[in-house]
Parts: sequence; structure tokens; C-alpha cells
Amino acid sequence: MSRDERAPRIKNRAPAPVQISAEQLLREAQERQEAPLKRATQRFIAWIRYAEWEASQGELPRARSVFERALDVDPRHPQLWLRYVDLELKSRNIQHARNLLDRAVSILPRIDQFWYKYVHLEELLSNVVGARQVFERWMAWEPDERAWAAYVGMEVRYNELENASAVWERAVSVHPEPKLWIRWAKFEEERGAMDRARRVFTMALEYFGEDEDKMEKAQTVYTAFAKMETRAKEIERAKVIYRYALERLPRTKSSGIYASYTRFEKQFGNRQGVEDTVLGKRRIQYEEEVTSGLPGAATNYDTWFDYTRLEEDAYRAILSGGAARDSQEAKKAQSRVRDIYERAVANIPPSKEKRHWRRYIFFWLDYALFEEVDAQDVERTREVYKAAVALVPHKEFSFAKLWLNYASFEVRRLDLTAARKILGTSIGLCPKEKLFKGYIELEISLKEFDRARKIYERCLSWDASNSRTWIRFAELERNLFDMDRARGIFELATKQPELDMPEVLWKAYIDFEFDERQWSAVQDLFERLLRKTKHVKVWISYANSFIGAAIAEEEDEDQGDEDEGEEEVAPKQLTEDQVAERREKRKEAAKRSRDTFERAYADLKQRGLKEERVLLLEAWKSFESQHGNLDEELAPGAAENANLKSVKAKMPRVVKKRRQTSDGEGLEEYYDMVFPDDDDGSSTSFKLLQMAHAWRAKQQAAAAAAAAAASNGADAEQTREAAEADDGASAVTEEASVKLDGPRQVDAEAGWEDS
Repeated sequence: MSRDERAPRIKNRAPAPVQISAEQLLREAQERQEAPLKRATQRFIAWIRYAEWEASQGELPRARSVFERALDVDPRHPQLWLRYVDLELKSRNIQHARNLLDRAVSILPRIDQFWYKYVHLEELLSNVVGARQVFERWMAWEPDERAWAAYVGMEVRYNELENASAVWERAVSVHPEPKLWIRWAKFEEERGAMDRARRVFTMALEYFGEDEDKMEKAQTVYTAFAKMETRAKEIERAKVIYRYALERLPRTKSSGIYASYTRFEKQFGNRQGVEDTVLGKRRIQYEEEVTSGLPGAATNYDTWFDYTRLEEDAYRAILSGGAARDSQEAKKAQSRVRDIYERAVANIPPSKEKRHWRRYIFFWLDYALFEEVDAQDVERTREVYKAAVALVPHKEFSFAKLWLNYASFEVRRLDLTAARKILGTSIGLCPKEKLFKGYIELEISLKEFDRARKIYERCLSWDASNSRTWIRFAELERNLFDMDRARGIFELATKQPELDMPEVLWKAYIDFEFDERQWSAVQDLFERLLRKTKHVKVWISYANSFIGAAIAEEEDEDQGDEDEGEEEVAPKQLTEDQVAERREKRKEAAKRSRDTFERAYADLKQRGLKEERVLLLEAWKSFESQHGNLDEELAPGAAENANLKSVKAKMPRVVKKRRQTSDGEGLEEYYDMVFPDDDDGSSTSFKLLQMAHAWRAKQQAAAAAAAAAASNGADAEQTREAAEADDGASAVTEEASVKLDGPRQVDAEAGWEDS
């Protein structure tokens, strides 16, 4: 044996780290074996494409074979059957298509598409008998309404109307739905068989019966029946049908038929019928809202108010239509109104808080007004008021309107004793300003002024701080021309320790003395008022009162000679002495007003009230612009008088300042008003500001002088002097601007506008 044929020599005789067994070799071989090719038998689109490709190649038997094999996989796949039938129809194999459809409807009878295609095929072949047979097979499965309608449509197309009626009868026996009954009746109506259409509707109504739930379901049948009679010009028949349904259906379940009846009445009924229909519809709506059972539905006062107004309007419409109050119809409507009011007032607010009772009390007020005005039942009106008064918890709160309406009712009944008793009871239970005021107005309207005085005294003993009561009491005495009593009432009022609106009271007292032309009393009142308060408005009114008194005296003199009956009077001609006398009086009044302004300004300045000083100056400026030229005539070309200039000179300027913030971490800017006559010892910046404004004024004056010199041919010396003055003022301004750059900067451009 040669050397190459010998077995190789094993150099490493150690065992292998991983031992390989026969089982491991078999397992690895199985895992590494190639998987066999699997066909997706459930992908029917592949089957269909395969079959259609074979058919496109002219291999119809192979295409049928493919479809049959696919049907073997899943015979309940509708798309396979439809594509198979389409293939046979395209190939004009009609009998094959019929056989396929017959197989399809036998296997899948609930797939309506097969039946529709089968019937369509028979109709295309003009095989009406075959189509009818297919429909009969289909109807045996009791399909839905569309299938029955298709069957009827085929019979109608071939003018087999009796067969169509029979089909409809079978359809409603299988599906007794309202819409099928209506379609059957409409079919009979369109073919002109009105008696049969009425019989169909009658059969439908007998089938549904008079049970509320079934009648609610059959509302559309009643509506369609009535509309058919309307189209047939049988208006009375239609009205009877509507009323028959509405009488047997509860109002909460007849909204649909009620809407149809409303449209019917609007089209064919009279005005009364339309209003009754609308009224009934709204009654249903309100009843549903108040009886819905939802939280807060019973106490939904908005709905109750609408409901009561609805019934009241219905009652008034009956009376306005000519019906007597004691007629049956009027009594029925009246009882309905009372019933709604009784139901409304039964919903008492859940708590004893007045905010919950504010709207509720109006049910009682409206109820009483209805009984008094519409029903004209006096005793029942009195009972309503008594019930309302007894219901309100007067210890917690009360309603003045209720008491006053109750008293006014008794006044209208000419029972003044009862009215006074009611108001006295109300004041004793729950005294209120409105009750006193209403009681006083009642007594004044009855000319019982002594009673009114006593009520005023009782009111003031109850609440002496009410300024309006004092004022009205004094006005009563003034209207009775008892000025001493009126003045005494004002004096008592001003001495009260507490008043809710003392400024209103003092103003009324001052106006009273002013109207009486008691000038000394007016000034005395102002002085007394200033001892209590030194408000800026008091100062302004005091200052204007002097000139106002002078003007009032002139008006009195002008109107003194007028007759009461004359409408137009020629203006009174004054002599020169009278004009001079009036001018002197005005000058004296203006001087006293000016002195008062000076006092006020000094007082406000002393108290450091800057905003009030500005208000005072504005009023002072307005006064001087109107009356400041009484002392002297204006010079030619002067725009304002000296008094007005002096007031304007007091106007402050708004400056921007800096101050330390409240937390002390920095500075903040703010605006302050600086008055020319304020000197607090630290006015360096303000003096610099004045110097700056003085320089600006000199600059403007120099420019004006230069322009005048140039136009008039003046010599150059004047121009040079103006320039030197300009240079000097500029130096002053530069120095001022340097000093203004400190931490307390003043904005010289910000100024208080004069206008």
C-alpha cells in the first residue's frame, strides 16, 4: 500500500469539547430542511384574477374550473358567486347564470344582492312569470321592507295593480310598521282608489288600537290619513281625524301630530282655531317643563310665569271674542288660570332667604290682579292677599309691594279704614322706608296732612338717620306754606348725631333758604357746614353762592311785573341808574366770592391737599372768566383780565420726581404737582426750573423784539443788546441744567395745561 492510500495520522487524540450525537444530527437536519411551498387558499382575489385571466385567454372551461375550486374552498363568499355569474353573463351563457343564481340563493338566501340580480336577469329576459316566481321564493324568507317595495314596483311596472295591492297586504302582515301602512295607502290613493286607501288607514288604526304607547307610535298614520283627506278636499274629515287622535293621546306624547294640526289650522282653519292650536301646543311644552321631574323643574319660576301669562291671555281672548263672563267657555278658562296659579304658588321657595322669595311673591301679586281686574271677584282677591300676607315670614323679611298693593286694593274698594289698618299692621310687623313712604303718599293724596305729619314723626322715630325722610318732611311743610315748620325740621335734622347722607340734607337746607332768598341764612348755613367739613365742593358752592344771589335778585326784579296769565312778556327796560346799581351789586358779590376763594385756597394749602387745590383753582378760574371783568374794563387787545391772570399764576406744574421705593432697594419715578406759592425750604430745583422758564420767556421776547426791529428799520444796537441778553440767559440756563442732574430730577417740559 502506498503512503498516500494510508489513513491520515491523528496527532491530537484528546476528546472534542462538544460531542455530536446521532439525535443532534437528525434534529439539525430537520431544522435546516427547506419548508414546502404553501398556497394561500383563502385569498379569493387571487382565485378571481386567475379565473378572469383564463376567461380572457378564451379558456372558459378552465375559468369555470377555477371558480368551482374556489367555491369548494368557501361556498359562502358572496363576491365569488357574483363574479362567477358576471363571467357567465359576459359569455352569454344565460342558463349557466340562472343555474348559478339559483345555487347562490339556495345557499345564501339572506344576501339580498343575489335576489336583486336574479330578478333583474329575469326581467331583462322579459320572463315576468319567472321574475314573479323568484320574488315569491324571496318573500317566503320574509325580507325587509325594501324587498317588498321592489316586488310591488315590479307589479306596478307591468300594470298588475291588484297583484301589487295583494303584495302590500302581505307586506304589512309581515312588517306592520306605520310607514308601510302609509306607503300602501299612498299607493291606493295614487291609483285613484280612495275608498281602498281609507280602508287601509282604517285597518291600520284598528291594528294599533287605542293604547297610548301604540297610538304614540302611530302618530304618523293619523297625520298621513288627515293629509290624504286634505288633499281630497275633505277638510271636515281631516279635522275629525286630528281631533280624534288629540283627544286620545296625552298632550305630552302628541307633539308631532300637534305640529301637523297647527299647520292644518293655519291653512284651512279660522283665526280662533289657529290660536287654540298654538295655545294647546304651548300648554304641552310648559307642562313638560314643569312636570319633567328634573331637579329644579318645579321651582322654575320663568316657566310658571310664562304658563300663567299664556292662560291669562287665553281667558282675555275669550272675553274679547264676545263671550260672557258667566259662559261655560269663560268659566272653564277662568278655572284653568286659577289652577295654574294655585300650582305655581304651591312651589314655596326652599329657604327663608329673601333672594329666593323675590320672584315668588310676584305669583301672588299677579294672581290678585287677575282676580280683581279680569275675574272681578272682590272676595277672592281679598282672600289671595290674605293668604300671601300670612305666608311670608315677616320676622325675617317682608315685601313692601305686597302690603302697598293690598292697601291700594282696599282704597279702590273705598274702604279707607281697612287700607289704613293694613298699612299700620305692616309698619308694626316690619317697618320699612317704602311702607312709610307709601302710607304718607296715600294720606297726602287724601289731603290728610295731619295724618301724614304723624306718620313722618313715627318714621323719624324709627330711623332718624334717614336724610331723605327729613327732606321730604320739610318739603311737605314747604308745600303747605309753613316755612317756619320746614325750617325747624331742617334744624332738627342737622342736629342729628348720625345721618346716612348729610351732604344731601345740607344741600337741601341751603337750597331751601336760597329759594326763599334768605341770603344771611344761606351764608350762616355755609359757615356752619364748614365747621363740620371743609370739603372743596363746599368751598366752591359757598363762593359761587354770592354771585348766584346777585343774579337771582336780578331775575326776581325782571319777573316781578309779569302777569301769571301771560305767556310772552317783553323784556324789562332798565334805566342807567338801575344798570349801574346792578353792576355795583355784582361787583360786591364778585368781591365776596373772590374773598371766599382766597379763604378756601389758604385752607387747602395749609392742609396740603394738592388735588383739592387744583379743583378749587379750576372753579375759581371759571368764575373769573365769567365775572372777573366787573372791576375794570379790559384794555384794547387784552385777552383776559388781571384777576384771571392771577388765578392762572397759581396753577401748579406737573414735575417728575424720584423717591426711594417702599422696600428701600432703589428709586422710583413719580409725578407731583408743584405750586408757585409753595416754599418748603427745599425748593432749589424749583427755583432752577423758574429760572429756566424765565430764560425761555426772555428768549421769546428777544426774538419778537428782533423781528420788530428788522421790520421797522431799527438800528443794529438794539439787535446786539438782544443778542447779549440771549447769551446771558443761556449761561444761566446751562448752570441750571447742570444743577438739575442730581438724584431729584425735575422735568421742566412737563407742565400743567391751562385749559
